[in-house]
Amino acid sequence: MQGIVTRQGRVALEQLETPTVREGHILVRTEFSAISPGTELSIVKRAPEQSVNLGYSAVGIVERVGEGADAGLLGKRVACYGAPYVHHAERLAMPTNLTALVPDSVAAEEAAFGGLGAIAVHALRVARLSFGESVAVVGLGILGNLIAQIAHAAAYRTFGIDLDRARVEQLKRLGVKTVYEEEARLEEAMTALTGGIGVDAVMVCASGPGERLLNKALQWIRPQGKVVVVGDVTMEFSRELLFAKEAQMLISRAGGPGRYDAAYERDNCDYPIGYVRWTEGRNLGEYIRLLSEGRITTKPLVTGIYPLAQAPEAYAGSPGALATLISY
Repeated sequence: MQGIVTRQGRVALEQLETPTVREGHILVRTEFSAISPGTELSIVKRAPEQSVNLGYSAVGIVERVGEGADAGLLGKRVACYGAPYVHHAERLAMPTNLTALVPDSVAAEEAAFGGLGAIAVHALRVARLSFGESVAVVGLGILGNLIAQIAHAAAYRTFGIDLDRARVEQLKRLGVKTVYEEEARLEEAMTALTGGIGVDAVMVCASGPGERLLNKALQWIRPQGKVVVVGDVTMEFSRELLFAKEAQMLISRAGGPGRYDAAYERDNCDYPIGYVRWTEGRNLGEYIRLLSEGRITTKPLVTGIYPLAQAPEAYAGSPGALATLISY
């Protein structure tokens, strides 16, 4: 089978072995896989001489069911999340814990972003917001956009900011109206709509030097508010600002409990729901539910769909590219 790899800063197609199906796993014929711009482009930049697989979010049809997996999954469409099981390739051997059924009402193209959806859901869980609270999202790429949409769907007072006017206007068209390009306008809106106390949480979804972004976030939150770092920013911020608010500086790691745990992922041992309510697999399922109920959408965010044979072109991208898919 063919898959997308990177080595020494270049993206190429390569012949890969069709994966074997372990106990509790299923074999999925990929329909679409989603490119995660931030994560994957950083991998491309530092790729060694040896080939490295790219990708962690896809959707496809179950072709084979391993021993111990639900035979009823055969022929069903599932969203798939999590490297090394998910990558840009024609076949994927998946632990069922890292998949979610996709109903007919959900387009495969939208389900392909399930990995990013699970990450967005988990980031909001890390903030531990409750009904009536407020959140500001800094950076409105695909991940920030999804976080803002989900926060809005959950009825949190949702604010957003991005220097890119097109991204701001896109989110406004999706129903989130308090979104701005200028910090001054954002601050005015937050002051007016929170009664001057500040937002309950700020989700930092940008990347790069973090000092200015994190210090701004600490200024925007209420006393004992939270700053959740989702993007790849450097962890430099003012202790004085943190101390003055008695604030929490939090990191959101991937899609939720279970990520990077071999027992949960490779061995397909689910956590008991009475002890761990929301795993990465359950967060993936919630993203699919939000799509099925029409509460969020990724359709208008897709700026390119490339056949597998044109994968290098997909990574070359185009100005303003937000969400890109590979088709199989």
